[in-house]
Amino acid sequence: MMVSFLEGFVLGLGAAVPLGPINILIINEAITRYKNGVALGFGAMSADVTYLILILFSVMTYLNQPIILNLLSVFGGLFLVYLAYTIFKKRDVKIDISMHEREKSTLLRLYLKGFLLTFVNPYTIAFWLSVSGYVAAKDLNASFVMLGLLGAILGWITMMPYFVHKNKDKITQKISYAISLISSLILLGFGIMMFINLLVLMSKNAAY
Repeated sequence: MMVSFLEGFVLGLGAAVPLGPINILIINEAITRYKNGVALGFGAMSADVTYLILILFSVMTYLNQPIILNLLSVFGGLFLVYLAYTIFKKRDVKIDISMHEREKSTLLRLYLKGFLLTFVNPYTIAFWLSVSGYVAAKDLNASFVMLGLLGAILGWITMMPYFVHKNKDKITQKISYAISLISSLILLGFGIMMFINLLVLMSKNAAY
């Protein structure tokens, strides 16, 4: 049981820690409000839990179809481009008034943003399908693996924004501008890559 938990914990860190769209958004929000970053993280985690439930009820088999994955890629790519634009548009917002500006984004809206971005990402489906296959192949205790996974993700989405927020005083206006600019470019890159992967996949399918 402990081995299953530890393997799940490591898998969870592998899913949560890499610099992806969700972590980019969490960093941007946590600079001004810790709760904003956590709300985004919980939204993403809720999407992961949703896919876990779908796996348990064998619904993922129906979702893992080319047409559904292609639609998710389109929506996911467009959503990432939109998020990149919104961050880029606010790159000049002064740090001392950014709190007021970001108060407009309610915790529920941020939660839904994190949920939607994770849910429409086809790589999320691929990750959870690979995890379920990994657990079955190694004959691990699925319950303890999932506890380890969720424990690692929960720890990351609460501690990472806390660290960012606690160090906000070290962030100057120039650094804030650079973070916003780089974040928008990275999100745009993720969105473009999603479209490119979709086109490559469609061309391969057409070749057959």
